[in-house]
Amino acid sequence: MRILFRPILALTIMLALAAPSRAQTPAPVDLRILAINDFHGYLRPPPGGITIADPEDRMKKITVEAGGAEHMATLVRQLRDGHTNSIFVAAGDLIGASPFLSAMFHDEPTIEALSMMGLALSSVGNHEFDEGKDELLRMQNGGCHPVDKCRGPHPFTGAKFRYLAASTFEKRSGKTVFPAYDIREFDGIPVAFIGLTLKGTPGLVSPLGVADLEFRDEADTVNTLIPELKARGVEAIVVLIHEGGLPTGDYNECPGISGPIVDIVKKFDHAVDVVVTGHTHRAYVCEIDGRLVTSGDKYGTLVTAIDLKLDPVTRDVISAKAGNNIVRTATLAKDAQQTALIESYDRLAAPIANRPAGSVTATLSRVPNAAGESSLGDIIADAQLAATSSEAKGGAVIAFTNPGGVRADITRKEDGAVTYGDVFASQPFRNQLVTLTLTGKQIKDMLEQQWLDPKRPRILQVSKGFAYAWDASRPDGERVLPERMSLNGRPIDPAASYRVTVNNFLFVGGDGFTVLTQGTAPQVGIYDVDALHAYFAANSPVSPTAADRIVRIN
Repeated sequence: MRILFRPILALTIMLALAAPSRAQTPAPVDLRILAINDFHGYLRPPPGGITIADPEDRMKKITVEAGGAEHMATLVRQLRDGHTNSIFVAAGDLIGASPFLSAMFHDEPTIEALSMMGLALSSVGNHEFDEGKDELLRMQNGGCHPVDKCRGPHPFTGAKFRYLAASTFEKRSGKTVFPAYDIREFDGIPVAFIGLTLKGTPGLVSPLGVADLEFRDEADTVNTLIPELKARGVEAIVVLIHEGGLPTGDYNECPGISGPIVDIVKKFDHAVDVVVTGHTHRAYVCEIDGRLVTSGDKYGTLVTAIDLKLDPVTRDVISAKAGNNIVRTATLAKDAQQTALIESYDRLAAPIANRPAGSVTATLSRVPNAAGESSLGDIIADAQLAATSSEAKGGAVIAFTNPGGVRADITRKEDGAVTYGDVFASQPFRNQLVTLTLTGKQIKDMLEQQWLDPKRPRILQVSKGFAYAWDASRPDGERVLPERMSLNGRPIDPAASYRVTVNNFLFVGGDGFTVLTQGTAPQVGIYDVDALHAYFAANSPVSPTAADRIVRIN
């Protein structure tokens, strides 16, 4: 009997000795990261919601009404419920190019709404610099606007969340505009969040607003920070970057991902675990070079939920998964605090936004044709020409406007009426018009600069009377056909002078149109939105143009 029990006793002792060591093995720590990007001040749901694959027939597309701060706040709260460790972050362009309700108050309502939702960290996007560095610092720190003063229903105290700007340096001091990263601890495990914007920001905003700033390479910036973070005991690293990709699939897929983010992620040090992206206004959940890479569409239609497991021993990420969640207006209740905030601003904005502007016979679309021209772009250029054509106001004979400044369709309502708010939504930057003198050769050289970035041409919208053709098969600098450039049916003379109207963003070389900085005798005019409003008042009902001023060959 003793012989039989000895092995059993020994086994029992061994198991008893082994049990404590198993019990001491710590369980992974769960962390939920909620993320958004490219909110652009859409406190109310954007027209058109989000387009996704039809669950019943994936060969078809359906539109889901989505977005709005009231519904997003509810979804964020629901997605945080039951998660001991969570954080809400963003990948830039939270403000800028915003609808009237936010833009009228220089995006103060949006900063307040996102702060109220519990946003903790955000990278800066290019649109954060639309009004320059000093205005972005005001968004962070609070205070009244230097020109328009305090317009809101209460004092603006600034963002409760922290902007991060690892790659944006002040030339004079050599320091970043905002902190490069922020470290948060979850059950004792440090997680670093690095925030940065795209290197090409100076070409997307007014050069004057960022003249004293340097935007460094995205991957080099991140990789330089890795040794510093590791020295601080950080192994889990999340990058919030305002740059993105172009997938071909649905909002939770990633087939055929292309675009700048692919090469950037591949250059990142492998210490980077997760990359939250934006800028391209697309939705995807990807694995690129072994890292989780996400993006949440635009205008607040999605909230990305990223679930990480952190190893308490190594303090690194051991698994990562994500899903994009639609901010469905039909099923998500409105958050009462958000509703109250929006209503407080709306009481001040509505009388101006609802002011009649005119009418349309059909929707004026900003979507360009194969040549790069849109009917709304034509109308806006015509409005700017009309506002500056008299000798007293500049004597313009041609007007050009940048496609990036045309932000929203003017959609025909049932009665065809157009309000000031509708007009403002299509021209939200409040750029002043500038009329200057260019030679015919300079006009041609300026048009050639539309292809400075071959992957993303910026085809200027042109006013009536001016026409030209371009050949897609020709090399850089030779795409515009000189013999096909005309004004009111007469060829453009390379040596002759022409009075040309552009907005002040283009005037200082915005979007890379540096030829415009060579113009002479500049005369500053009214704001672009006011020119469009006046055009509607004088020409309603306004109808879509034929969009045949620009001809593409090949």
